[in-house]
Amino acid sequence: MPVNLSPLWISLKTAGIATIATFFIGTAAAYWMLGYRGRWKSLIEGILICPLILPPTVVGFLLLLLFGKNGPIGQLMQQFDFTIIFTWYAAVVTATVVSFPLMYKTALGAFEQIDSSLLQVARTLGASQRRIFFQILLPLAVPGLVAGITLAFARALGEFGATLMLAGNIPGQTQTMPMAIYFAVEAGEMNEAWFWAISIITFSISGIVFVNLWQRGYEQKKHLTHPRLLEANEPVNRGGKRTEPAHLGHWIKLQLPTTQTGLLVDIEKQLSNFKLDTAFTAQQETLGILGGSGSGKSMTLRCIAGVDTPEIGRIVLNGRSLFDSDQNINLPSYKRNVSLVFQNYALFPHMTVAQNIAFGLHDLPKFIRRQRVSQQLAGVQMQGLGDRYPHQLSGGQQQRVALARALATEPELLLLDEPFSALDTYLRSQMERQLLETLATYSGITLFVTHNLEEAYRICEQLMVMSGGKAIAYDSKHQIFEHPKTVRIAQLTGCKNFSRAVVQGANLVTATDWGITLGAIEALEDRFTDVGIRAHQISITIDPDLDNTYPCWLAATSETPHRMTLFLKFNGIPAGGQDYHVQAEVFKEKWNDIKDRPFPWYVRLDPDRLILMIDG
Repeated sequence: MPVNLSPLWISLKTAGIATIATFFIGTAAAYWMLGYRGRWKSLIEGILICPLILPPTVVGFLLLLLFGKNGPIGQLMQQFDFTIIFTWYAAVVTATVVSFPLMYKTALGAFEQIDSSLLQVARTLGASQRRIFFQILLPLAVPGLVAGITLAFARALGEFGATLMLAGNIPGQTQTMPMAIYFAVEAGEMNEAWFWAISIITFSISGIVFVNLWQRGYEQKKHLTHPRLLEANEPVNRGGKRTEPAHLGHWIKLQLPTTQTGLLVDIEKQLSNFKLDTAFTAQQETLGILGGSGSGKSMTLRCIAGVDTPEIGRIVLNGRSLFDSDQNINLPSYKRNVSLVFQNYALFPHMTVAQNIAFGLHDLPKFIRRQRVSQQLAGVQMQGLGDRYPHQLSGGQQQRVALARALATEPELLLLDEPFSALDTYLRSQMERQLLETLATYSGITLFVTHNLEEAYRICEQLMVMSGGKAIAYDSKHQIFEHPKTVRIAQLTGCKNFSRAVVQGANLVTATDWGITLGAIEALEDRFTDVGIRAHQISITIDPDLDNTYPCWLAATSETPHRMTLFLKFNGIPAGGQDYHVQAEVFKEKWNDIKDRPFPWYVRLDPDRLILMIDG
């Protein structure tokens, strides 16, 4: 063991200060790069990580050019009669520079792993960027940041080449353990070299072991406080009676401005695969937005909430302009008083249920926050569960917490982006009932996005149908489902049977694809191009003399637990399972009655149920 232990203290001091510096600088750089979308992103990224890939001597050479007496920084320091070349400060500078890329890349990776919807929902709850950084990003990135600190410390502790060029090897001043090893070997002092080598190995491995143990304990602490609640804890319906009270609505008493004028949206945004071009208004109601995947439903909500920005247009809520491209208005999310419930609920995983609900209430006095949280917990039937974490809740409970959090801020506009899509059929039914009770007393405007036809019909009175980024229908649910004006609308509302049509008279139309002529109740117009009928509205009869009744043969069947889908062909025996004209849906009881009947069967297309449409 060497008598002089100064290399140990110099190394620890240098590595410690360098690690503190790289933590703050690297974390700040990672956060800035997380949001940077400029054209120079790749170049900046390369510059930031180049100390990691360049040879240490090259890094040392570049630092000499900067800090030397002829360098820009060196000349500046000479004006204050100060230099860092061949001083302990130089060792700190080199250790900071070479360890920075490890801290930066690890921090950036930790930030990028955080679900972006958590940040977006935080903005809609009124959080500023500063608050999001300190209360969402940093806490969730802690394991990654700790790993980055460990790697940066180990790299700073082992730095040699650049330090030798900039700080030199001055015993008691700049001689670190790596330089002590090098010069001990050069002098033939192998025992001393071994001592310093073992010291560095011990410190490095100890740091890694400590971090691994800490991370393991960190994860265990998150999951051991309470067991996960099972779906069995959800409310149960038996004989029309619930096992626990379920009145969500009584606790929501929102006071909207007396000058309430509703919502106006008229926006355009070019996306990679289509152009969002939609315009609609909504009043104090629940407006359902129905459409297939990629139709622009969710993007419309994101633009209204301020999560995404349209290119042109305007969004006006109760007389306030949230976005207006002509007037250069684009309110940030936290100023819009709009709540967005994401498809995945986006609950903050490091916060309890109570903390999640209270997140948007930080401006209120503490006692009012507690009171509001208690009211919300009571409203969603989760009293006593405020100290649970999201991972300890069932899917239905998470959905209720997300809804309670959104309503706690008393928003003027509530945006629901497929809130039931992650739930099973039973839980979806339970949550629908609770949502309906809530919306019955909610005084604001609600936009409910879904692709589920039955869900939209049960929850919403007004519907807007979207396709290809455009609103193709806007009307009451009864009008849209019973009288769709185009083939596309009929398809999106669940109609499966279509045929090209030729109007033959005031009340006759030939379905050319089916090879039959049908009578209609309403007067027909020449502009009609298609005729359709929903599968469940086709009836199988034993009376061939009824109007719009034709013989048919069975081509194939498809079975569900309660229904049978029958693929039928008019006026002829099918050549195979794909040779059919229409689909009919019947309950199993009806199927059991007809399945053994001889062919042909007789099918009636009720004139009242025919859908006359134009192509579109």
